[in-house]
Amino acid sequence: MDIFELFRSIEKKPGEKVPVTHLVVGLGNPGREYEKTRHNVGFMMLDALAKKHGIAVTTSKFHALIGEGTIEGVRTILMKPQTFMNHSGEAVGECARFYKIPPENILILCDEISFDVGVFRIRRKGSAGGHNGLKSIIAHIASENFPRFKIGVGNKPNPEYDLASWVLSRFPEDDLKTLMTMEDAIISATHLSLKGDIDTAMNRYSR
Repeated sequence: MDIFELFRSIEKKPGEKVPVTHLVVGLGNPGREYEKTRHNVGFMMLDALAKKHGIAVTTSKFHALIGEGTIEGVRTILMKPQTFMNHSGEAVGECARFYKIPPENILILCDEISFDVGVFRIRRKGSAGGHNGLKSIIAHIASENFPRFKIGVGNKPNPEYDLASWVLSRFPEDDLKTLMTMEDAIISATHLSLKGDIDTAMNRYSR
């Protein structure tokens, strides 16, 4: 927080609500049948972040379940789109326009089949890279300039294996245990990113 932001915070009237400035989105598919599937690792990590900060992601709004809270001094919306993966951008776009959140303040947690389970990498911006959820978000906010955490879910066992079947398959127990060991790193990297220190997050946690 610079000196001008400090003065602005002091000048706020008692009880005045701090505006929402950031949006963290976990990508996945709604419904119990998709729980613990590879495509839902974004939901899983968002749930871990929400639990850490006592934020209930239960309000139905913007075609999503959302929760609002303060993380590292930053007023933030946590979101789980309920539109299914390929239309995730509808929820992200509506929320971003409502709160006037710029693309660089929208952080996406998503699955990445080209990384092994236990690996995640942070990208400041970039193309969808074949991920339909990211593709939808890019279309709805008209920008590629948003950070994303690409969380490894493992590649198909062979080239002929159907991609949709793979990403909608459930993690084996060993992989779920590995993902649990990643939660603290992903949460810490999210904290740094929300505070505007994504370079440190990339250097410290991208594997």
